[in-house]
Amino acid sequence: MSGPVRYSITHTSHYAYDHAVGASFNETRLTPKLVPWQAPLDFNLQVEPVTYQHRYVDYWGTQVRIVEATQPHRSLDIRATSVVEINASRREPADALGWDVVRAASVADRWCEFLAPTRLTEVPDDLAARAEELAGTHSPDAAAREISATVHDALTYRSGVTQVQSPASEAWASRVGVCQDYAHLVVGALRHVGLPARYVSGYLYPSHDPDVGESAEGESHAWVEWWLGRWVAFDPTNLIEVANRHVLVGTGRDYADVPPIKGIVAGGHSSTDLTVRVDLHRVA
Repeated sequence: MSGPVRYSITHTSHYAYDHAVGASFNETRLTPKLVPWQAPLDFNLQVEPVTYQHRYVDYWGTQVRIVEATQPHRSLDIRATSVVEINASRREPADALGWDVVRAASVADRWCEFLAPTRLTEVPDDLAARAEELAGTHSPDAAAREISATVHDALTYRSGVTQVQSPASEAWASRVGVCQDYAHLVVGALRHVGLPARYVSGYLYPSHDPDVGESAEGESHAWVEWWLGRWVAFDPTNLIEVANRHVLVGTGRDYADVPPIKGIVAGGHSSTDLTVRVDLHRVA
């Protein structure tokens, strides 16, 4: 897919509580982001039950919709629908920067939040050593790609083994995980060798070249970006360039900065059952 494409995305989350809750308050980060290569054309958020909605852009530049249900309820349905156009040819190529530039004090000051480790991106010792080795023999961009390949080759993708709160070191130890684990490991390794890196949240169309009118069931996806004068996007889970199959929603230090939905409930329940479905449709 070399030209522009358009997708319709429906992200549905159903929360079922074992007893009625008095109220619920949630932040949703489900709106595709406006950037030079991606244009959100439509977005709608439906919540049942709901009494209040508010939106703002958070510190990391991600659109947030706040929804609040104040009447007692046994379930909560959140349905986000969007239409977005992507043209990856509008992405600017990376600058061929050396380590002396990306490790400069001015860069560290500017991107300090994307150089500091977090609990979720804590890098295991052996991966840290491998990253140091690669950084010593490759340019920053080449080293970042080799580090991505190291993580990709070491892990097997398997759902249900880790949780959203799990540090990436757990996935590394077991050698299994999901996209957020791949992204956290690469981000942590890149920061370890002094290359600013951030976590990216969005969607990935499952098939490589979908026809217009084709639909697929997908899920939220995560990848990484590293800084070389501009942010370079790469998908370590699939070991591919980020292009027209990827829909950008938000960026942050790790998953905790850009969860699709997070919130609290007040009173009455002891357990919650969550069902999520993401449907993608190529419309142009």
